[in-house]
Amino acid sequence: MKTSAIALALATATALTTPAFADKLDDIISSGTLRCAVVLDFPPMGSRDENNEPIGFDVDYCNDLAAALGVEAEIIETPFPERIPALMSGRVDVGVASTSDTLERAKTVGMSIPYFAFEMAVTANDKAGIGSFDDLKGKTVGATAGTFEAIALEEQVKAWGEGSFRPYQTQADVFLALSQGQIDATVSTSTVAQANVKTGNFPGITVVGKAPFDTDYVALFTNREEYGMLNYLNLFVNQQVRTGRYAELYEKWVGGELPDLTVSGVYR
Repeated sequence: MKTSAIALALATATALTTPAFADKLDDIISSGTLRCAVVLDFPPMGSRDENNEPIGFDVDYCNDLAAALGVEAEIIETPFPERIPALMSGRVDVGVASTSDTLERAKTVGMSIPYFAFEMAVTANDKAGIGSFDDLKGKTVGATAGTFEAIALEEQVKAWGEGSFRPYQTQADVFLALSQGQIDATVSTSTVAQANVKTGNFPGITVVGKAPFDTDYVALFTNREEYGMLNYLNLFVNQQVRTGRYAELYEKWVGGELPDLTVSGVYR
């Protein structure tokens, strides 16, 4: 009995003297700033206006998240390949960067439930004679390195056994190469494809149809061990949908039919 009492007393004393460690959620609230990694060459999700100010769906989504936390938003421009390194190096707190929720990425970072969903489209140089996805066989194609569509397109080229794939650093690089005839076609999200064609900055290109790739569900991300922050992100996405804010932002930046963020039989 004595031994048990002493052990209990020691355990209690240890518990009382062990410091409580704040998590990322506490740190963000205490700092008064939420640093979001956002891709700003990916309209309509992220870009810059005529005054060089960040705009787009992801920019507004970061601002909404900061407002919910009661802090100021800081948009950190982050190219696609640098999204996760920016988090791992401590430059950002969270990624609001149209990041596909792959199992491979989940080995490194913690990912929320999907906050957006993309369908894939084929955009071709008008001189390449491409009218559908099947016409890409044997052609030179490209996409932004590390993205869902780039990985899928490169695998398809390998499966065909002919043609070639070229990775690019940014979406702007891809569409410039396409316009200049350095590649024959690209696969990107339908939102990006339509937005880039409409700008008129890339003459001689046309969206020619859909690519038969899976819907690309994208997630917010933070450090994988930050369970408090991840729980908050999941609830925040849920709140964005059920309050109608997701639909409002989609209509503002994209328009058309609102994509469903759920997978039948999986997400509730």
